[in-house]
Parts: sequence; C-alpha cells; structure tokens
Amino acid sequence: MPLSDHERRLLAEMEAAFEQEDPRLVSTLTGNARTKQGSFVLYGVIAVLAGMVILFAGLISKLILVGLLGFIVALAGAFFIFTNLSVGKGGKKAPKAKKAKWSDRLEGRWDRRNYDN
Repeated sequence: MPLSDHERRLLAEMEAAFEQEDPRLVSTLTGNARTKQGSFVLYGVIAVLAGMVILFAGLISKLILVGLLGFIVALAGAFFIFTNLSVGKGGKKAPKAKKAKWSDRLEGRWDRRNYDN
C-alpha cells in the first residue's frame, strides 16, 4: 500500500530533522561514513602523488636532494596506505583454532581401526 502525499511530506520532514540533529549517524546508516582508516589511506594516496610530483620536479631540475625528498615522501605515503589497509575492518584478527595435522588424523584413524577389532 503506497504512502499518501501527507505521509510522504511528514516522512521527508522527519528525515530532514533527523539529518540536522545527528548527521554523523545518518552518514553511518546510509553507508557514506568515512572511517579513520579510510581517511589515512586517502592521505597516503595524496602523499604518494605529491612525492611523485616532487620526484619528477627533482629530475627535471637535476637536483638530487629534491628527487630524494620526493622518493621519501612517496615511500612514506605507500607505507601509510599498506599499514592501514592490512589492518582490515575488524582490527586484530582472532587466532585460528589449531587444526590437527594430516599425519595426526591418519594415526587416529589407524588407532581406532586397530582397537575396534
């Protein structure tokens, strides 16, 4: 059953009031929220691009120190990207349950088979 015009207007007013009251929660619920890790990855990408520009500026001007500085900035940006991507969404990974080795499972089967007779 579709909403009436009055109900649609009322719903739109409620949404607008909710957005003004708590925009952070609205962005989280709609999926548009940027996490700290996402922001750090974005900063890393910007640092890599800036480092490449500085590196090429050093190559064009034939100044070794400028080129070296650009390389260091790009390397730091890449490090920033990879350290924040490797953490993942859950933070620390839960330790996996220790799985029995293949040979241990075979020995267990052999023992069960011999003891059953």
